[in-house]
Amino acid sequence: PRTQSACMSDSDFNSRTLMLLSPSLILSLFMHTPSFPLLVPPTEDDVDLEALVNDMNSSFESLYSTCSSVHSESVPLLQHNGQTHASPSELCFSLSNMKGPFLFQIIKIFSEDGMGKVVEIPADMTARDLCQLLVYKSHCVDDNSWALVEHHPLLGLERCLEDHELVVQVQASMTSESRFLFRKNYAKYEFFRNPLNFFPEHMVAWCQETNGSIPPSQLLQNFLNSSSCPEIQGFLYVKEMGRKSWKKLFVFLRRSGLYFSTKGTSKEPRHLQLLADLEDSNIFTVTAGKKLHSAPTDYEFCIKPNKRTELKELRMLCTEDEQSRTSWITAFRLFKYGIVLYQNYKIPQQRKTLLSHFSTPVRSVSENSLVAMDFSGRIGRVIDNPVEAQSAAMEEGNAWRKRSQRMNILGSPSPLHPSLLSSVIHRTQLWFHGRITREESHRMIHQQGQVDGLFLLRDSQSNPKAFVLTLCHHQKIKHFQILLCEEDGQIFFSLDEGSTKFTDLIQLVEFYQLNRGVLPCKLKHPCTLVAL
Repeated sequence: PRTQSACMSDSDFNSRTLMLLSPSLILSLFMHTPSFPLLVPPTEDDVDLEALVNDMNSSFESLYSTCSSVHSESVPLLQHNGQTHASPSELCFSLSNMKGPFLFQIIKIFSEDGMGKVVEIPADMTARDLCQLLVYKSHCVDDNSWALVEHHPLLGLERCLEDHELVVQVQASMTSESRFLFRKNYAKYEFFRNPLNFFPEHMVAWCQETNGSIPPSQLLQNFLNSSSCPEIQGFLYVKEMGRKSWKKLFVFLRRSGLYFSTKGTSKEPRHLQLLADLEDSNIFTVTAGKKLHSAPTDYEFCIKPNKRTELKELRMLCTEDEQSRTSWITAFRLFKYGIVLYQNYKIPQQRKTLLSHFSTPVRSVSENSLVAMDFSGRIGRVIDNPVEAQSAAMEEGNAWRKRSQRMNILGSPSPLHPSLLSSVIHRTQLWFHGRITREESHRMIHQQGQVDGLFLLRDSQSNPKAFVLTLCHHQKIKHFQILLCEEDGQIFFSLDEGSTKFTDLIQLVEFYQLNRGVLPCKLKHPCTLVAL
């Protein structure tokens, strides 16, 4: 075939990737790589081991010259089978002759299939660095949409850690039943792309006072400016502390905290009472509000102090719809972190700028490190021109489909008969989730952000020969049945009752990623699960 794929060498990929990683992530990669190659020039048989160790120590010292050293502490030891081991919660990693040992912590991360993975990380590793480490080790595509989720199953709470948060500090406030989850979150920075979709005019106080529309740039600038952050207002259901009853109150969110009015929508100071202080708290989504707290709607969230908290200490809040809940949670994050959130959003774009200086882009090991090759001549060559690479891929795809149609007519005894292959090839795709229920598809899309174009495919429950496309648009989840139709003895897949036909589901998905067709929007973000 004309179009083939070739990978960059591991050493080329690693050397270029490490240039863009933080020191804590680099050190973790060194620790978790079974056979990390030392960059030492070849020597004679009589190796100076002492000089080699000193060289390693000086390399790590220079790597962490900007990091604060952790004071040396005694490490509690445990006895097991007659051997002495360090306590898992306070493992230290140190090299001889270093200025001070670095504290490491054991962290267990769970994927959405319930399987866990234990990693050892330095105390200064951020949530972003840990996600990059998991992406690297799981061979996922690093599209900057992975997130670390703090999950409290007994309380029914969860939140995505901000990229700059230190994982070890967050774990210190978690109970033994709590856990970290590794999953996609496409909506983490959606506010910076479409600010007006999050805050309608009736929620922003200064817009109500001036009776004017909100320019997107002005709204974004005001939210990021600590001195001019706008006040967010609206009705919320508030659960009374220590009781099961809920009250509908007019609430104001300010830098100093969350307030409610004791007299309608009045903003007079004598009518305002403090509901919650935001200084040492975080905002969580409640996953089972109606069941656990008898919430009036399904759109519950809460304010939780940054400590090990009981249920009665939580400030429970509830909105009328999902869009309102998303707006309030986003407002809490902006009020708490401000410009830091915007910096977190810009970091991946800055890394893309750095990557543009390389002749060969640094990409993911799994699929983005592949390049187009042309083997039509006597000597193979890399196709550098992206237009030529795309046309070659289309030419090869059309040739494959012609061969499959010809083989389908003539018949083939091969177990990989094209008609059989087209009916099962989609099961290898990350966006296909097999025999999951309608409710499970809703849960997965909700957990991964509910942004426009988030989609998955699954088997139909009502029609065993059909499939269902589950798509999110305007924070509403819609389902479209994919039916099989036959023409000239060949099976096709169609979303519009045969007007547009495809030989397999991969071709169907690729078409609707480029064309909206009968759908409310294009397919943009595949809803995927990863096994750690």
